[in-house]
Amino acid sequence: MSSTTPNAHTSVLRTLHRIHRQLTDLRERLARGPKQIQAAEANVQNCEHALQQTRAEAKAMRVASDQKQLQLKSREDKVKDLRRKLNTVSSNREYQVLLEQIAAEEMTNSVLADEVLEALDKIDAFQKNVAEAEAVLAAGKQRTQEVRAEVARQAPSLKTEIARLEAELKQEETGLPEDILQVYHRIVRQKGEDALAAVENQCCSGCNQQVTLNVYSHIMMGTPMLCRSCGRLLYVPE
Repeated sequence: MSSTTPNAHTSVLRTLHRIHRQLTDLRERLARGPKQIQAAEANVQNCEHALQQTRAEAKAMRVASDQKQLQLKSREDKVKDLRRKLNTVSSNREYQVLLEQIAAEEMTNSVLADEVLEALDKIDAFQKNVAEAEAVLAAGKQRTQEVRAEVARQAPSLKTEIARLEAELKQEETGLPEDILQVYHRIVRQKGEDALAAVENQCCSGCNQQVTLNVYSHIMMGTPMLCRSCGRLLYVPE
């Protein structure tokens, strides 16, 4: 059994709770680093996928435009052949039929030519989408490099601070008597940082439930007690 006074036990519990909260914060910050890197890398993958889709769409538009242009070229060649036939016909009737056919073909070709021009305009406009997707990807890669660098920069100091606090925690734990220490370790294993709670306005700050007068009296005298509602180890704040 430790020779420390009840009030000293309360002071130790306050310090232990502070250290546990600091350790939780530092460990979360350390664990957050790899998660931030994963999120940045996932964003890059999404940007790469978006760029691939945009490029594929641009390629499909180009293929469709090329096919229309080939179709237009073929139809224009057909009109040329029909015009050459005009010089070989033997009757006015046959000549008139060819003229009507040429007129119909040229009308169709005019519509097709307009479609080709419209497709080319759309392709030119769509190139902005490709450029934007490329820029977004480049920015995502740059951000990923920055996140990696920042995580790598912070990790050593976080680990050093965690190690310092863990050593301080072990040292402070020696200030608790054996019977309280066993209860403390059991609750810490179950609740971690939430193993302890201050009593504020005669309520447990962990669960906000009112502490009975009997329990509160013991706590005010410096005797550690458990919250009957949440099981936290209670102490009086400064």
